[in-house]
Amino acid sequence: MTGAAIFVIFPLCLAIAAFTDLFTMTIPNRVSVILLAAFLIVAPFAGLGLAEIGQHLAAGLLVFAICFGLFAANVMGGGDAKLLTAAAVWFGFNPSLAVFMIYVGFIGGLVTILVLMIRAHANSVLAAGVPLPPSLFAAKKIPYGVAIGIAGFLAYPSSPLVLAALARLH
Repeated sequence: MTGAAIFVIFPLCLAIAAFTDLFTMTIPNRVSVILLAAFLIVAPFAGLGLAEIGQHLAAGLLVFAICFGLFAANVMGGGDAKLLTAAAVWFGFNPSLAVFMIYVGFIGGLVTILVLMIRAHANSVLAAGVPLPPSLFAAKKIPYGVAIGIAGFLAYPSSPLVLAALARLH
């Protein structure tokens, strides 16, 4: 049961966040709350001790502090900051968090360039009949939740919870 939760909750929440951000330019707060609450419930059953859980929460706190600064500077949206913080808790302080953040930065840059190109050529894109969400054209925001979601999918297999769940299977 714990393994199923580990393999389903994180990816499902990231997928929901990515799709809602793409189509509405918002990430529901409940996605971040579910990610954080699910981690706190699943982590002890996955074999993480209190010290390890504390380190995961500290990693989330560090990411939150950085994201808060970016939000205050109007560089990052609040939903993106909360999602990135909640996702960071699932990685904790280990190399998979660094990999996740590198993916977020790289994919976020690609998503930003793509969205800006689409907006710059909006008439051509619309005339070609490419089915894109209207929010990509109307909003001035970038759906960074898409980048966070893709990065999470790429980095998650090396996260401590996935590795613990796989070790229990063998």
